[in-house]
Amino acid sequence: MLTELRIKNFAIIESLTLPLARGFNVLSGETGAGKSIIVGALGLLLGERASADLIRTGAERATVEGVFDVADRPEIAAMLDERGIDAEEPLVVLKREIAAAGRTRAWVNGTTVSATILAEVGRQLVNLHGQHEAQTLLEGDAQRRILDAFAGSTEQALGVRESHSALAAARRDIADLQRRRADAEKRADYLRHVVQEIEGARLVEGEDVRLEDEARRLENAEELRELATGISSAIEGDEETVLERLAGIERLLATIQRIDPTLARLQELYDSAYYALEALARELTEYESAVDLDPSRLDEVRRRRDLLFKLTKKYGATLADVMEQGTKARAELDLVDSAGLDLRTLEATERSALAALEERARALTAARTAAAERLGRAVDEVLPDLGMNDGHFHAALLPLREIGPDGAEAVEFRVSLNVGHEERPLARVASGGELSRVMLALKTILARLDRVGTLIFDEVDAGIGGRVGLQVGETMRRVASYHQVFAITHLPQIAARGHHHILVSKGARGGVTTADVVVLDGDERVAEIARMLGGDPESEVSRAHARELLESAATLPADQSTSAASRQPKRSRKG
Repeated sequence: MLTELRIKNFAIIESLTLPLARGFNVLSGETGAGKSIIVGALGLLLGERASADLIRTGAERATVEGVFDVADRPEIAAMLDERGIDAEEPLVVLKREIAAAGRTRAWVNGTTVSATILAEVGRQLVNLHGQHEAQTLLEGDAQRRILDAFAGSTEQALGVRESHSALAAARRDIADLQRRRADAEKRADYLRHVVQEIEGARLVEGEDVRLEDEARRLENAEELRELATGISSAIEGDEETVLERLAGIERLLATIQRIDPTLARLQELYDSAYYALEALARELTEYESAVDLDPSRLDEVRRRRDLLFKLTKKYGATLADVMEQGTKARAELDLVDSAGLDLRTLEATERSALAALEERARALTAARTAAAERLGRAVDEVLPDLGMNDGHFHAALLPLREIGPDGAEAVEFRVSLNVGHEERPLARVASGGELSRVMLALKTILARLDRVGTLIFDEVDAGIGGRVGLQVGETMRRVASYHQVFAITHLPQIAARGHHHILVSKGARGGVTTADVVVLDGDERVAEIARMLGGDPESEVSRAHARELLESAATLPADQSTSAASRQPKRSRKG
């Protein structure tokens, strides 16, 4: 619920903190005192378009901040966590700022966010029902979800969506296979040429590197043999060889060791060196014998190398690229022959998915049809209490040409509010006051299903008075058993039904008009109700009438919000 709204330098408001309680909160005040400005500030907090014109005269920026208690809404914390926003505390703080230059900024729990994210979070916390607001209940998707929730068929709707996704996936696979087969058929001759050329070359991975090495050896075979012979002869040839000179070194080592026996380890190093040179000489001799002076093999290697170079020029930068291209061409060519069998398999999958979707959609339609009738009757019972004796509500199911992800029909809430008038979509109800009351009727029925914690009604009392006003107030008080309700009203009958009464008054500070708020109780509230009744607030007759209204509200059946409201502070902080 919304526990506190802080507004600074917004329109005529310099600084204002509005404390709210559980249950039914009412906001009253003289015309022009700033009640609608408070609603406008709330709209800004919920992502509505901002303008520098909203900044109070003489100020550089305007800010609106709302504090929400979401201890009983774990899904809000999950939503914030998905967006990288800290949600450890049971409070969520939304903030919006407008700078004089027109730039706006937004925060959720101190994390900078876009206005879109702010609005997404705000919509989960508050439903703002104004005279001309396009609110959640006016959206077709929301109406469908409400009907499904009322019907207890939310899981069925998810099943339909899953089946539709499976059908769509099967159809995408079929279309993709058909497209690829058509492309392969168009390219068949080219693909056959590619396959024949690459597969005919019988390529071996790494072959190009090996051929390069072999070609280099063959091209330099004579020089390699001469070098190998020269090195081996120097080590163990006929004259002045390395091994002969090492024999002299061995004699010197023997003399040293006789004088100093601790140098015996030097003999081991000498022996290792001697044997290593012998091994080197043998290896070089064998290598020299193995070097092949074979011009025909060199020609063969060069031809093979030229073939690989030609293939890499045509099909890829490396031999691996060429081999991959050959594999792809073979797979695409095979598609021409195998696609028929694969297509039949996919078509069988499509038929199965379609049958599952149709079965689930039929069950969902049946559940929606029964729920639409029950919802219509339930709302019709409430409408007379809201001053619409001839009102009629209908949740219409509009068949679609084909089953969509949300079922076989669209859902449209329709109303007829006067005798002889045809039903019209809820979104097209002309009177803002009537629209608000229809929404209130729906909220009365759906209160237990709607998870949005705070409902705000602006001018729900438009065009009504007397007993209807009392009925509207009592209805809103009932809804406040399940939601926090906040209503801006001019009617004393509605204001008297509130658990928590806030007065907006206009004053001046520094020669500039401003607005302040006070939480009313006791005699202060009696005086305000008397003023709203149109009499002299100091008159005992007006006060008696006001007390009567308040006492009649007190005799209404107790609800869970009353006690919570009574624990709120008596006065707000004035700005």
